[in-house]
Amino acid sequence: MSQRIRRALVGVVAVLIAILSTAAQPASAHGFTSTAYADVTSGDGGHIRTELALEYDLLVVSAADSEKDDPLFRAGTAAFESGDTAGQAAALDGHAKSVTAYVGRHFSLTSDGKDCAPRRSGGFSMGQREGVPYAGLVVDWACAGGGRAHEVRSGLFPDAEGFVKGTKTIVTYTIDGHSGSAALDAAHPSFSTAQTWYERFWEFFRLGAEHLLSGIDHILFLLALIAGSRRLREIVLAATSFTLAHSVTFMLAALGLVEVPARAVEPVIALSIAVVAGWYLWRIWRQGDHATDLEPAGDGHFSLDRAGWTRLGVVFCFGLVHGLGFAGALGIDEAWSWTLLWSLLVFNIGIEVVQLTIIAAVFPLLVLLRGRAPTAGLRVTGAVSAGVAVMGMVWCVQRLLGA
Repeated sequence: MSQRIRRALVGVVAVLIAILSTAAQPASAHGFTSTAYADVTSGDGGHIRTELALEYDLLVVSAADSEKDDPLFRAGTAAFESGDTAGQAAALDGHAKSVTAYVGRHFSLTSDGKDCAPRRSGGFSMGQREGVPYAGLVVDWACAGGGRAHEVRSGLFPDAEGFVKGTKTIVTYTIDGHSGSAALDAAHPSFSTAQTWYERFWEFFRLGAEHLLSGIDHILFLLALIAGSRRLREIVLAATSFTLAHSVTFMLAALGLVEVPARAVEPVIALSIAVVAGWYLWRIWRQGDHATDLEPAGDGHFSLDRAGWTRLGVVFCFGLVHGLGFAGALGIDEAWSWTLLWSLLVFNIGIEVVQLTIIAAVFPLLVLLRGRAPTAGLRVTGAVSAGVAVMGMVWCVQRLLGA
C-alpha cells in the first residue's frame, strides 16, 4: 500500500472514529434540549403583544428557588407528575410573581433601542407540543414613542442553569409592517425587525446547517449511505431519494399539514440508521466487495437492478421519517404564508448544503481506498457500517424505552 493510500486510510478512520465516539452520547442528537415559542404582534394602543409557550416542567424548575422545598417547585412538580392540566396552570398562577420575574430576566423587547415595559395579561394556560406540556403566557409591552424597529432578545433556559442545553426560541412576528419567523439561540440571542432579507436568509440557513451537524443520527444515516455506495451514481441516487423524501415531509409537517409525535419518529430514525448500515453488511456477506446495486446496461451505462430499486425505496421511506425529525427541530407553529414557506425552504437548503459537503469530503476518499487498496477499503467500510448499525440499534432501544 502506497504512502498516500495509507495516509488517506488513517484520515478516514480518524474522522469516522471521531464521529462514532460523539455518537456514543445519543442525547446530544435530540435530547436534553428545549424549544421556546414567541408570537409577537402589534396590539391595541401601540402596545406589542407577545404570546409565549414554554416547556412546563422546565419553567417550573427554572423559576423556582434552587431548594426543593420551594412552594412553586413542590406544587409544580406534583401537578406535572399527576398529569393534572388544571393543577399545572393553578401552580403557575399561584406563583405568578416568581414565574413572570424569571421570564422577564430572560426575555425582553426594545423599541429603537429603548426598553419596553412588560405587563402580564391574564392567567397561564396549558397546552401540549410533541406530547410535552407547555405553559402559555401573554405579555403586553408598552414601548415609548412609535419606534419603527423592534428587537426581541431571548436567553430562556440557558445552558448555565444546567437543566437543558441548546435552547432555541422560535419567534413568529407580524409587526412594523413585517411578518415572518426568526430562530434565536445562545450564539444569536436577538432579532430585529430592521434586519434585511439576507440577514433573515442567513438565520434559517444557519439553523438548518447547525441542525444537521448537531444531529448525529442524521449524519450517521448519511454515512451509512456513503459506505454502502461503490459508484458516484449510487450515492447520488441514494442522496437524491433521501433529499426528496425528507423535503416532502419536512414541508408538510412544518406547515402543520402532517403531525406525528416525536416518540414515534425518533425510534424509527434510529432504526433507519441500523437498517441502511446493515444492508451493506448483508451485501458484503452475500457477494463480497464487488456487490453493487448497479448493473451494466447494453449501452455501457448502468441501470438499477431489483435490489437497487428496493434499496432506493427503503431510503426514500426512511427519508420521509427523517423529514418529520427536521420539522420537529424547527418547531414553527403559525398560519401558512409565503414568508413562512421562504423560511422553511432556506432551512432545508442549509440541511442540503451540509449533506452535500459531507458526501464530497468522504466519498472520494472511500473511492480512492477501494480503487487502490480494495481489501483496506472493504475493511474500513465494513467496520464503519458495523459501528453505525450497532449505534442505530442502541438508540432505537433507548428511544423506545424512553417513549
